[in-house]
Amino acid sequence: MTVIVRDLRPDVRADIEGFARVRRLALPFILVSPESVVHHVTRSHPDAHFRSLVAELDGEVIGTAQVGLAHQSPEPGQGSLNVYVHPERTRHGAGSLLVRTAEEHLAAHGAAKLFSWVLDGPANRAFAERHGYRASRSAHFLRLDLAHGTLPPLQDPQPGVELRTAADYADDPRPMFALDAETASDEPSDVATEFTDYEAWIEETWKHPLLDLSLTSVVVVDGRPAAFSVAYTDGTRYSTAMTGTARAFRGRGLAKLAKNDSLHRARAAGYTEAFTGNDTGNGPMLAINKWLGYDICATEVRHARQVG
Repeated sequence: MTVIVRDLRPDVRADIEGFARVRRLALPFILVSPESVVHHVTRSHPDAHFRSLVAELDGEVIGTAQVGLAHQSPEPGQGSLNVYVHPERTRHGAGSLLVRTAEEHLAAHGAAKLFSWVLDGPANRAFAERHGYRASRSAHFLRLDLAHGTLPPLQDPQPGVELRTAADYADDPRPMFALDAETASDEPSDVATEFTDYEAWIEETWKHPLLDLSLTSVVVVDGRPAAFSVAYTDGTRYSTAMTGTARAFRGRGLAKLAKNDSLHRARAAGYTEAFTGNDTGNGPMLAINKWLGYDICATEVRHARQVG
């Protein structure tokens, strides 16, 4: 039996279900669905040169890779490849083939530095090092038991502050775009991000199939969205992505207010567990997640490699 690597076919159900299955097994703390797999392939900006790859063995998808350029970064020539293999289908060479195919694609489009997230385990880190990658920053995956845990009580907003949801901006998401762009640019990362293309943000972010507008809490100060906690759901599980505050409103506990409100909404909607991610150097967000009751369930390490 020979492993082959090829592009995912977004119109073939077996491909997208196989891709989603491998990702759920390799990363059980990340929400993924067949619809979200298709979304990344069909909605990514052309300048990202995005590809979803699958490694196939005897007709079964056993490995995956998401590959693209950081086209929203002010620094050109940065690429990413995130490779995950079915935990029970390792040692068939799928990971190495995926890495080689991804690197060739990125190099052909001018990438000079490559980044990859690697789960923090001896075998995974050794694999990355064998392929020339070196460890840099790290991040935690965190889990909260919504069914049996105790959330902090809901807080009453301060005068001039109100709680809304992203659904209130369904007809005009521009205020949400502005808030997302500002907070994303300040997020700890090896790769700087600048959101400047509103239409691309609508396609990639606002129309994401897992984005839950009704559970995404928004703190509004004097009529302006000042903080938010973005919620994703897949029908059974809930996760928060970006939680942040506009610079002019920081230091007032608004991110904590937004995330706690979103978690209470999620529990009331019947969700029993919550996931989130946290850069290990982001002390303020780590403190908020600890206050909310999250526990670390896994860690990943960003690895980088110069090419060319």
